[in-house]
Amino acid sequence: MACAIERTLSIGANAAQIFVKNNKQWMAPDFTPGEPAAFRRETDRHGLWFCGHTGYLINPGAASPDTLSKSFVSLVAELNRAEQLGLPFLVLHPGTNPAPSEEEGLDAIADFLNRALAEKPRAKVGIALECTAGQGRSLGHRFEHIAGLLDRVKKPARFGVCFDTAHVFAAGYDLSTPEGYRRTWADFDRLVGLDRLWVIHCNDSKAPLGSRKDRHEHLGQGCLGPGAFQLLMRDQNLLDIPKILETPKDENLEDDRINLGRLRSWAAPV
Repeated sequence: MACAIERTLSIGANAAQIFVKNNKQWMAPDFTPGEPAAFRRETDRHGLWFCGHTGYLINPGAASPDTLSKSFVSLVAELNRAEQLGLPFLVLHPGTNPAPSEEEGLDAIADFLNRALAEKPRAKVGIALECTAGQGRSLGHRFEHIAGLLDRVKKPARFGVCFDTAHVFAAGYDLSTPEGYRRTWADFDRLVGLDRLWVIHCNDSKAPLGSRKDRHEHLGQGCLGPGAFQLLMRDQNLLDIPKILETPKDENLEDDRINLGRLRSWAAPV
């Protein structure tokens, strides 16, 4: 956890997203004594904001009973770890559709989410459902899917939304033009509600509009281009929403510094 703070400070960021354990393993050893408290203390001392992202193995819509069971146990454990670290929420992909219809799939995923939160009824940590690109049988690539899940959960106050620019674009929402940008956010507000938006992943897309392929690119160098992020960073409705980079990484984090600099420059008035 200390490494996350060091890396965030080293690129000049004030917000970041972390994994609460190895993102390619189902489970992890408990935190060492004092580790969560030290993380919370240093986060406050440096004025940083962190959210979490669930491990990549977790699939709330898994068709395999074994994978679904492991996903459940892993998510509950990650929610507990996030609570210990004082994180406001974990970002979670809704998962694949385990049923013949989308409505049945949303029912199954909502049931999974409700059962997971019921394991820790007094916990405060929430779940931000991430908009997906729509690869394969995944759900979450239409705003209607996200709205449907939010309508089905029993504790809606503990659920919000993570808007990923690359995913949304690949799913068919055109953020690259002023008209498309306005229409996309109008649709999001009408179907989901801007009040449910908790965080934005700022990623350009290697994949074209409507391709339903999840391929992140450096800001301004993909199919979205600089214009989309200029609109985003100057959008008065989104000023207070944390914005996180998930662009390609290099070992010394120079790519993050460059992308962060670009994002901040696009916030400046023309």
